[in-house]
Amino acid sequence: MSDIIQEFNDYRSKMNEKLLADNNKIVKRIFNLDTNAYAAGALDVKTKELLGLVASAVLRCDDCVKYHLETSHKEGVTKEEMMEAMGIATLVGGTIVVPHLRRAYEFWEALEEEAAN
Repeated sequence: MSDIIQEFNDYRSKMNEKLLADNNKIVKRIFNLDTNAYAAGALDVKTKELLGLVASAVLRCDDCVKYHLETSHKEGVTKEEMMEAMGIATLVGGTIVVPHLRRAYEFWEALEEEAAN
């Protein structure tokens, strides 16, 4: 697995375990709500992940962008679909989103490279 992907996933897993082990009811409910929000419903998972990607980019949350990129990739989102979604995010969020667009593109390339190997 690419270093950039592995580092992100390792850190996210480690810290999520610590947060959930703290047994804070509010944090646990937020995590559960987030998980359930992205489950298939009237919208399919792929669409919801792209919506999450756009919102995360506009809010400039690189961790969230990486999470949605990885899940979108697993759901079969193409590079063209991802870039169209990120284009919308950049349009909505403005040029301040461009650095996040760069990091998203780099992370997507790592996901594609990993999938090819």
